[in-house]
Amino acid sequence: MDKIQNTAESLQHQHFDAHAKDIWKECLSIIKENVPFITYNTWFLPIKPFELENSTLKIYVPNTFFIEWIEEHYNTLINKTILQVLGPQGKLLYVIYEEKEPEQEKQVLINGNSPALVQLKPREFETFLNPRYIFENFIKGEGNQLARAAAFAIGENTGQTSFNPLFVYGGVGLGKTHLIHAIGNKILERNPEKRVIYISSDAFTVEFVEAIQSDQVNEFSSFYKSMDALIIDDIQFLVGKEKTQDLFFQIFNTLHQSGKQIILSSDKPPKDLKGLNERLISRFSWGLSADIQPPDFETRVAILKNKSEVYGINLSREIIDYIAQNITSNIRELEGCLIKLLANSSLNSKEINFDLVKKTVRDVSTNKQVNISVELITKVVCGYFNVEENKLREKNRHKEVVLARQVAMYLSKQLTKSSLKTIGLHFGGRDHSTVIHAQTTIEQLSALDPKLRETLETLKNKIEMSIT
Repeated sequence: MDKIQNTAESLQHQHFDAHAKDIWKECLSIIKENVPFITYNTWFLPIKPFELENSTLKIYVPNTFFIEWIEEHYNTLINKTILQVLGPQGKLLYVIYEEKEPEQEKQVLINGNSPALVQLKPREFETFLNPRYIFENFIKGEGNQLARAAAFAIGENTGQTSFNPLFVYGGVGLGKTHLIHAIGNKILERNPEKRVIYISSDAFTVEFVEAIQSDQVNEFSSFYKSMDALIIDDIQFLVGKEKTQDLFFQIFNTLHQSGKQIILSSDKPPKDLKGLNERLISRFSWGLSADIQPPDFETRVAILKNKSEVYGINLSREIIDYIAQNITSNIRELEGCLIKLLANSSLNSKEINFDLVKKTVRDVSTNKQVNISVELITKVVCGYFNVEENKLREKNRHKEVVLARQVAMYLSKQLTKSSLKTIGLHFGGRDHSTVIHAQTTIEQLSALDPKLRETLETLKNKIEMSIT
């Protein structure tokens, strides 16, 4: 390697040459094919090209710490790559910029006989965080209250809460991934110097296998141990992968003992992760486990309003309520419904009306009870008992009204996924205990009264036949 030279050249006065970027991009494409992913992502990707002069490519690196390391490990590869891309006269001029005063900037001339590599500056690696997933667009509801509160506390005060690790669990499409990304984005918003990374357990395993194959396990482990916050999604996929679990156990211990934050997500609580090492399960219980439940009706309405504004779709309250009543399983289906509505409306020049909404809901929803709503049940029941619908919402104690109301509540609970609270609100804002009482009453009466059992079956058939 040629000698290090002092220079007064400042970053502020450098221009970034588009041709230099193209040349370095070509170099990276070759390097990427010949090194493990973790090596490429950690050490090569952060290098920044800024000028190509004759056959000399100038690139920024923060210091000389890893130059000796790259000489030992990737001398031949760098040598061949530079000669292949720049030709026999190809050279690299490394400007070592340590984010200090301009006069402390240095240059290192690298020719075909001497390679170099960078040491990371803070955040000079891919965090894999989705910038769209933030707390501001995460809709709060009863089903995610605890998980959201804990996540926000971690984002605001990283390393200062007792929620370490934070273990978020719940079914598919309920917002777990959004929430854990939001933590990482909040941490970096408040502390840009922090080292934060998001990775799925599958990607973590793939990287680990590559590290084993290339004899880079120590480097792999050291990289993840250097994080201030490690976020791993779908930790359940580590089940059955013993070596990966062993390494993760070591990384977990190092981070936890250093007061660094660990954030995990899963489709199950720790105790139900059969096939996962007991010592890992034990450590997952050190902090806080918080579940996310399917959103209730009010939360689904809020999500639909928020998403429709984002997509620029103008939906009436009646349509939003209809979608929220019929798509109840997860947030992903709600969003999928809006996207399909937008596509059908714009591509086919169709107005978003109830017919289009009903068809879209049927196409999108995985709920077999789709289109059976509390409103539909109320209409059918009132028609059968010859009772006005508004009577069921009033404080009317007439025998026929009470029976119709209790039957409607019972069938609403049986045939929809609406919460007790949502059903109670529909029937004049009654408490959930009233719905429970109605359900118990009808169950007890129908067990003793064959005529009532027949009535319930008739009503179910009428309700199913009313679906359009």
